[in-house]
Amino acid sequence: MVKDWTRFPPTLDLLVAHIQQSGRLPREMPDLDAMVQSIVSLRPTQELWRAHRQELTDPWVGPGAARHRDMITRHVDLIIDTWIDRPGPVDFVAEFARPLPQRTMASVLGFPVEDIPQLEVWGNAQVMSYVHGCGHNNVLTPDQTAEKFRLLAGMSDYVRDQVRAKRANPQDDMISFLTQVEYRALGRRLTEDEIDGVVYAMVIGGLETTQYALAEQARLLVEHPGLYAQLRDNRELIRPFIEEAMRLRSPTQGLSTRITSQDEVFQGVAVPAGSTLHLRYGAANVDADEFEAPHELRLYRKAVTRHLAFSAGPRVCPGAGLSRLEQTIAWNRLADRLADFAYAPGNTFLHQPGIMLGTLELHLDLTRA
Repeated sequence: MVKDWTRFPPTLDLLVAHIQQSGRLPREMPDLDAMVQSIVSLRPTQELWRAHRQELTDPWVGPGAARHRDMITRHVDLIIDTWIDRPGPVDFVAEFARPLPQRTMASVLGFPVEDIPQLEVWGNAQVMSYVHGCGHNNVLTPDQTAEKFRLLAGMSDYVRDQVRAKRANPQDDMISFLTQVEYRALGRRLTEDEIDGVVYAMVIGGLETTQYALAEQARLLVEHPGLYAQLRDNRELIRPFIEEAMRLRSPTQGLSTRITSQDEVFQGVAVPAGSTLHLRYGAANVDADEFEAPHELRLYRKAVTRHLAFSAGPRVCPGAGLSRLEQTIAWNRLADRLADFAYAPGNTFLHQPGIMLGTLELHLDLTRA
């Protein structure tokens, strides 16, 4: 389904078509976020969607993410340094899983590290509909929507200031690249509004998902005695562990991202054309018809990356390469510096509401290496 754009078109296609047919510029519609506005001009079709990924994001957060290896390693070590010699338990979410993707994304984009607290505020505003929205379409109340866009207005101003500065004095970061690149698919450079939209997409996709993946991986390691020791002894097992962990506990459990273009029947249930489909990646990843012993964590599972944690097909997550690299470096460096860890007293295991699977706090007792 996720691979068939024609039969199951993305819900955004309907919005893009409506905007194009209305004859109004996207920026004149105040209830559209920056990402949607940029989709209308940069990637309204499947062909342009693919070109957008290949030309604009792949070099930085896709296959080209390896360029960030040293930077991510520095951030991981700096974060660990803040608590490695401190007695008592550590909140793994607040003190590792959350700051790592925040620091990484800030560095990729070229934002100063000291601006990360504000970046977190904007990131939280971006995902409000996925946390507090109602129904399959994650609908916010009018007051919630107004609050979301009030917070995000400052983000656009901030990004545009960064764009102007980097256009005049380019650095080695993604925003500088976006100010200078000739987008071959359209034969021109990007506007400020379009760069703002690309940055919006990077932030919404690059913070909480990696945070939740790392936190759930820590829980799996605690709940499988001896597994962490295996990873420490054989670092080649870290990558298959990460893939299995994302399959078992997908950070994004589901999204209402597709529409039926024709009448369909799913397992005997008739679904009429024009229906919104809420795709449950988390359920697909433990489908017994697709995975042997689906609820078991198997480090030697064949085709270990064949899961839907990042979706699949033409709309696959553009930042999958960066997230995988962050997770791999994180567990390698943690394995260097921690001999073991276990649940500390006081964990409630409360999780984020909505479509995400993420522990809000995770207190761990650490055994230093």
